[in-house]
Amino acid sequence: MNRRITGRSLSVLHSAALLCFCHATAAVEYRLASPSGDITLEFGLTESGQPSYSAKYDGQAAIDRSLLGFDFRRAADLVDGMVVEQVDRSSADTTWEQPWGEQRLIRDHYNEMRLTLSESAAPARRMELVFRAYDDGIAFRYRLPEQENLDRVEILDELSEFNLSGDYSAWWTPALAGEKYEYLTRNTPLEQVELVHTPLTLTRERGPALAIHEAVLKDYATMNLRGEGHSLKAALVPIHKGSPVKVEARTPFSTPWRTVQMADSETGLITSYLTLNLNEPNKLGDVSWVHPGKYVGIWWELHLEKGTWHSGPKHGATTENTKKYIDFAAQNGFDGVLVEGWNRGWDGEWWNHGGGAFRFTEAYPDYDVDALSRYASDRGVYLIGHHETGAETDNYERQLEEAYDFLQQHGMKAVKTGYVETGELLTNNNYHHGQRFVQHAGKVTRTAAEHKVMVVAHETVKDTGERRTYPNLVSREVARGQEYNAWAEDGGNPPNHTTIIPFTRMLAGPMDFTPGIFDLTLPSRPDNQVNTTLAKQLALYVVIYSPVQMAADLPENYRKYPDAFQFIKDVAVDWETTRVLSGDIGQHVAIARQVRGGEDWFVGAITNEKARDVALDLDFLDTGRSYTATIYRDGEKADYRANPESYVIESRRVNAGDKIRTRLAPGGGMAIRLAAESK
Repeated sequence: MNRRITGRSLSVLHSAALLCFCHATAAVEYRLASPSGDITLEFGLTESGQPSYSAKYDGQAAIDRSLLGFDFRRAADLVDGMVVEQVDRSSADTTWEQPWGEQRLIRDHYNEMRLTLSESAAPARRMELVFRAYDDGIAFRYRLPEQENLDRVEILDELSEFNLSGDYSAWWTPALAGEKYEYLTRNTPLEQVELVHTPLTLTRERGPALAIHEAVLKDYATMNLRGEGHSLKAALVPIHKGSPVKVEARTPFSTPWRTVQMADSETGLITSYLTLNLNEPNKLGDVSWVHPGKYVGIWWELHLEKGTWHSGPKHGATTENTKKYIDFAAQNGFDGVLVEGWNRGWDGEWWNHGGGAFRFTEAYPDYDVDALSRYASDRGVYLIGHHETGAETDNYERQLEEAYDFLQQHGMKAVKTGYVETGELLTNNNYHHGQRFVQHAGKVTRTAAEHKVMVVAHETVKDTGERRTYPNLVSREVARGQEYNAWAEDGGNPPNHTTIIPFTRMLAGPMDFTPGIFDLTLPSRPDNQVNTTLAKQLALYVVIYSPVQMAADLPENYRKYPDAFQFIKDVAVDWETTRVLSGDIGQHVAIARQVRGGEDWFVGAITNEKARDVALDLDFLDTGRSYTATIYRDGEKADYRANPESYVIESRRVNAGDKIRTRLAPGGGMAIRLAAESK
């Protein structure tokens, strides 16, 4: 449901020449301002006729003069010798409703400038550049119209630049060819940035915080960024290994939007919805079958090696074991049960290009999928399918229709997909985040929608806001999640990891992080542990947004702490609005979210490895109303290293304007439920 609530569109203004002023490097410039006027963008042609742009935030330079263009194979580049044929200007101010999300109503308010460019000499090919200015950032995209002299194109490079003004501190994860996103975030001066994934977050002491990303990634290569001093250049992922070609296309086509979110500080980036606004409205029509919810499943026990994905005496996905999880879900109000390792194909080295053995409609003999589907349905629970592909996308696509028919027939309303691979390549030497994989991911989403199945995608391409267009694409992984606490040779995610990703990875969209581990020292894995306190695990349900949240630990571990488990049972997953109460990237963050269609609020506050005192201002609450605050906080001697499972639960009445003060332990956190009392 992308129902327009209010809206008005201003008339389009046409101008053939809106001359503003000249620079030594720019012959003609055209200016675009955001609705408030706080963000301004200037487009120009250099003396050689190459397109370029710059941007300011609150009068301060944010993006210095940056070049644009294309490098083609078997065709002359679209770089120099361009002239402006026409400039079209428009504005829009509408409000639309997310069917689920961290913010129900989203205002889409922007000014747009569309420039038609052509070569001044034969063959006079044309290109359009579209710029939008929002109050929370800028965006631009290229469009190549259908034309006689430009039909099929092979893009070797997109020449988009982001030349930064000022000394920025960069928060980034490395992008190695088309490989995974699952690396720890590095924080370096901008000059030390290498080849990196987006979103890339940039901060500085005085000046705006920026995040560079993209929106509407479809039928195109993923954009990484390559650092060169203070300049960042688009680095498209190749189609396949050994090929210089990044994108194959036919005109007319548009590139994804290149986005630069801007805010006074990094906390302002968290509630920017620029990426969503750039995407097309819901194409699926009625999506009442897309249900946010919470789930449990046969997952964490496999990472602890108490069970196995493959068949044998320790096989986890058995009928008996699955019934145990179904019963637990039904008893505690959970919606779904994820079962990994249920289908044939897990035996052997499936992760080493052996994924072609996976069969997505054939269960192991000890897993009675028909009986379990009925058993779950009778108890008001549904099974969540699991499709690990081993990065063998061709094998998956051959079975796609049959696989999703199977899910639908068995009442599986959601599926978790996976593309685990040991290197950087998929089937046919295609790169993991190149154009072919982007096309594949889109096909999976659309096929799932046709069968009314929600998708939770792991090891997939990054989120660029497609959930607005396809609301069944409910969550993704695309970062180091909870599983690294069990497997990583570095001992797991460090305590600051979750204080970074709200300002980086989470700017792209929901993350299936799988929080809720209560047995934090991992006795079965002595070289690893979960580097948080138990209270912080609760807080992550609010801090790390996803419309589907897993209670990831084993049922027996939750039974040890029923009072703390109550928060996981109570916490919502679908929200009316989101407020960032405080934050400092890599240090701490506190976020409040109001239950969609309700009066209650939930708050999560977390810290890195350092203990800290926090005072959360409750000025977001309704005035004239009291709330019962149930506070789950670290115990006095809690510490993620030595005493992680120490917590305190307390309750008191609060009102708007009150403060909740506490001390977060090293690696700690606090979770709060604010239940509105009757007026």
